[in-house]
Amino acid sequence: MASTYSNLKIQLMATGENSGTWGNVTNDNLGVALEEAIVGSEDVTFASGTVTLTLTNTNASQTARNLRLNLTGTSGGAQNLIVPAIEKVYIVNNGCADTITIKNSSGTGIAVPAGKTMWVYNNGTNVVDAVTHLTSLTLATALPVASGGTGSTTGTFSGANITSLNASNISSGLLAVANGGTNNAFFTVSGPATPAKTYTFPNENMSVGFRNIPPVGTKTGSYTLAVTDIGEYVQVGSGGSITIPDATFAEGDAISIFNNTAGNITITCSITTAYIAGTDSDKATMTLATRGVATVLFISSTVCVVTGNVS
Repeated sequence: MASTYSNLKIQLMATGENSGTWGNVTNDNLGVALEEAIVGSEDVTFASGTVTLTLTNTNASQTARNLRLNLTGTSGGAQNLIVPAIEKVYIVNNGCADTITIKNSSGTGIAVPAGKTMWVYNNGTNVVDAVTHLTSLTLATALPVASGGTGSTTGTFSGANITSLNASNISSGLLAVANGGTNNAFFTVSGPATPAKTYTFPNENMSVGFRNIPPVGTKTGSYTLAVTDIGEYVQVGSGGSITIPDATFAEGDAISIFNNTAGNITITCSITTAYIAGTDSDKATMTLATRGVATVLFISSTVCVVTGNVS
């Protein structure tokens, strides 16, 4: 009976085979085949195309059997390295200028970036990450921002840490609790006073410091104030008028109105109670003078106070 071969192409001798030479076969099994699989390293040279490694029925040296594959040569763009469809681990050092995907003929594989080394596992149908979880990890140097770190060895951010943050490495969305975030669009800042306070940022471009008053736009017809106007100002043009609705706003909401016409305009107070600041009379309508400015401060959903050039 002739020899057979394992997945790593270790020669499995039949009973009575290789009389007088079985020692040579055994030495090649141990000193070549097994040694390559356990500690061997071999160069794989690229020439601007896919490289395919195969294993044949021999216990002589074979590149695909080695533990470590050192990728060299000219990649000429992203390429594939196709390995035999057997169960095996590889340490892949990509010394090429482009990403190399290590895969077998049926799988999608793992992309190894240029200049990086990865530990992968060929399960016979696909090449996957050999490790996906570590209980602990100590780095000799700070993990850079480009790799998902802060660039700092402490938990404190500085200008040097955050200068590299940009649209290419920060995306919108909520940071999950499992990843150290709050899974919410607000965060809590602890200052010298207690308790801690929550600051909610509006959904708009803004900067820290004093802010301007955003414009709603010019209204040239009858316009009813809306919750989207809170913190902004409404400009009234020729033919325009303003209505303050009831049961729409909450305590502390404020909206400014600018009469950009040559005449007075009417503010209709549909809200339950409307005062002119400094008076105690509920007004059904108010007059905003030409080029006048008024601010409507809501005390509740049914009560407001109007300040400015109104009567």
